[in-house]
Amino acid sequence: MRRVHLGPLQASPEITDGIVDFMEISPENWINVGGQRRQSFRTLTQRLPFICHGLSLSIGGPSPLDQTFIHKLRKFMDQYQIRAYSEHLSYCTDDGHLYNLMPIPFTEEAVKYVAGRIRQVQDMLGQRMAIENASYYAAPGAELSEIDFITSIIDEADCDLLLDINNIYVNSVNHSYDPVEFLAALPAERIAYGHIAGHYNVAEDLIVDTHGADVIGNVWDLLDKAYEFFGVFPTLLERDFNIPPIIELLAEVQKIRDIQDKWSRDGSTLTEPKTTEHAAEEPTDEKRRRA
Repeated sequence: MRRVHLGPLQASPEITDGIVDFMEISPENWINVGGQRRQSFRTLTQRLPFICHGLSLSIGGPSPLDQTFIHKLRKFMDQYQIRAYSEHLSYCTDDGHLYNLMPIPFTEEAVKYVAGRIRQVQDMLGQRMAIENASYYAAPGAELSEIDFITSIIDEADCDLLLDINNIYVNSVNHSYDPVEFLAALPAERIAYGHIAGHYNVAEDLIVDTHGADVIGNVWDLLDKAYEFFGVFPTLLERDFNIPPIIELLAEVQKIRDIQDKWSRDGSTLTEPKTTEHAAEEPTDEKRRRA
């Protein structure tokens, strides 16, 4: 959901009927919106389930978590009945915003650090969050494989997974591994929902994850394989720039539905990402010091 979509969706709300089951927003772009845009957003959240996909939490960053933002996020989610919250498994701050998603070192120390911060966010939100397997272009100081790093954090933090199909494909090309084997090693029971998107080919062995183009055949094939492995899960189409008319985007969303229908045992699709309650723990002295 981007602001450019507000007009078309207000003018013809029926165009999403039977195609769109839920929408996603970046909360940073909407928390402080007021006036007519706020009312238009309210109308949409009353028609469709919404989820939040964050940009600035910096879950792996060296700076303390922005607790003011997390409190605002919980209030925002309650206000608009937002169903779930996800973030990137990366970081974007270091005494200020870096305006890019930086790779976290694949180390045991980082697993414990990031998992602890995820648990803190979940305690503050009162529910599980989902982390997205991120695209990355370097892995300095790696002690673990990418798949072991991701699964260890999910297990240690007791959080969910936002399964980004395009990121698996991008990383498989950039780092020379089998995307199907990587996919099969992910924990099925942790998948909250999925992403699919387009990218930019710089060279045969280098892809940049841009979300600025149509989804390619290899990524569609990997989504099909994901449904074969894990069953149908809610899947969102991302498009961040070079945004075509909404009717063209809906054609790609329909393709997601077509693949879901192929793998749905009862001919239906899952309509919403799961929301899991997370019981807050009593803070320990150690947790207070970290906070």
